[in-house]
Amino acid sequence: MSNKQENEGLKRRSFLKYAGAGVAVTALAVAGCKKSDNHMPNPEDGEYFGSGDIAILNYAYALEQLEAAFYTKVAESPYSGISTQENSFFTDIRDHEIAHREFFKAAIGGSAIKGLEVDFSSINFGSRESVLATAKAFEDLGVSAYNGAGRLIQDGKYLVLAGKIVSVEARHAALIRDLISNGSFADNTVVDMNGLDKSRSPGEVLEIASVYIKTKLNVKDLPHY
Repeated sequence: MSNKQENEGLKRRSFLKYAGAGVAVTALAVAGCKKSDNHMPNPEDGEYFGSGDIAILNYAYALEQLEAAFYTKVAESPYSGISTQENSFFTDIRDHEIAHREFFKAAIGGSAIKGLEVDFSSINFGSRESVLATAKAFEDLGVSAYNGAGRLIQDGKYLVLAGKIVSVEARHAALIRDLISNGSFADNTVVDMNGLDKSRSPGEVLEIASVYIKTKLNVKDLPHY
């Protein structure tokens, strides 16, 4: 086994350990479910997400790919003047996002979309302000995406999985907001007067994320509201 394979295996095992045994069961359920999705799309139409719960899982997988790619870039090219503590924070977040990405990839199996080509040309990775603003946007978007997708999931086991991951994403969002402005982790731009976090539909999320995704996506059968 190559070092790369060993590292990816360790990441998947690490995530399964911290996410809980219920996630491992869900992974097996997803792997079995993929056989029922026999749609054969035209590759020229873009990366096909599938339909039903498989499409929702691919939707989450696409967002985790985007976040993992962003934080990997941040870790590879730390912004000017970054503190040891902030560098450690970003490294931890990167590892979480890679674990999420690799988990979805393994769980969805043959029905998983391919690796996405990203475009971060609008981000100044040498600027703390630019990196934190983008991290805030990604984390808030991710939390709202999971919140919005929950109502579209048909299988309760997948909802459990989404709940485990969105809680981690919310921790990231709170940390990033406090790095920007201490005490702003739950301001009224994301939490409403009822104490509820914002949610977005898949269409809204993908429209926002499209700025950073170069790969053509085929989401014609992605559940929506």
